[in-house]
Amino acid sequence: MKRGAYSALAALVLVAAVATSGCATYKTVSNMKPGSPKVYSGTRLDVHVLRDQKTSLLKYGTTAPGHPLADLPFSFVLDTLDIAVDVFSGGV
Repeated sequence: MKRGAYSALAALVLVAAVATSGCATYKTVSNMKPGSPKVYSGTRLDVHVLRDQKTSLLKYGTTAPGHPLADLPFSFVLDTLDIAVDVFSGGV
């Protein structure tokens, strides 16, 4: 295989891993409860899990994604795109 094919295969595996484990941003926004963090919620959830903090279910109202390190860049981009909605809806 050529180098480009390896890169494409690696990208496909990464996207598949994130897709099957769930997106932290989607999980936190769809399971929002009063008092839970809203701004960069998916990114914050991923970081909490990577730091081995077991507060995800209590603080965010959802379980963590299966592969938080792989999900982190995707959650960061999605949270950045969603920041205006979060701030104007009273996010913290």
